[in-house]
Amino acid sequence: LGTTSLGQDIFSQLVWGSRLTLIVGLLTGAIASTIGVVIGLVAGYFGGWVDDVLSTVTNVFLVVPGLPLMIVIAAYITVKSVAPIILVISITGWAWGARVLRSQMLTMKNRDFVKAAIVAGEHPLRIIFCEILPNMLGLIVANFFGAALYAVLSEAGLEFLGLGNVNAITWGTTLYWAQNNQAMLLGQWQWMAVPGLLIAILGTSFALLNFAVDEMTNPRLRG
Repeated sequence: LGTTSLGQDIFSQLVWGSRLTLIVGLLTGAIASTIGVVIGLVAGYFGGWVDDVLSTVTNVFLVVPGLPLMIVIAAYITVKSVAPIILVISITGWAWGARVLRSQMLTMKNRDFVKAAIVAGEHPLRIIFCEILPNMLGLIVANFFGAALYAVLSEAGLEFLGLGNVNAITWGTTLYWAQNNQAMLLGQWQWMAVPGLLIAILGTSFALLNFAVDEMTNPRLRG
């Protein structure tokens, strides 16, 4: 892959930068998925004013464009490190998962095993997280991988705009320095193209992992 304009090895930067990129993606995906699972399941199960309040909050985050909101929040954060980026992406990336899980909960709560648990006097939170949650594992995993890929793309976008810590080595900062040093004009296309290709490959791998989890959790797909 050659070197940068400063003589730095591009391949080594991409390998080393994958660590921080994956940390941001997986950690942010876990946080956003947890928020979405809790809000979506609680809103769908309890209904009434609880559903109205949580659905209103969810709709607000769905209506507001994600990338512009992230740019505004990141621009006002003075600490330039990975932690604020994880926080910003987690805050803006949970709503769509909560909406999907709420819809699924509206269907699941009318199943016979849920009604039997209610008649048995089980606590609502135990019904939600012990009886219903395991039956949504495939959907939750899909939500996690979707949020993780969204986090990787968002981190790359914020770093590309210089709103993160440009001194850290990630796929996003690699794109930032490639753009700043006019890599395409100098014929160093691989400096900018390869990080984008790696992000696409990562998204494909997340999709394949999601298919594998679907086959494990849904017996009808094993054939």
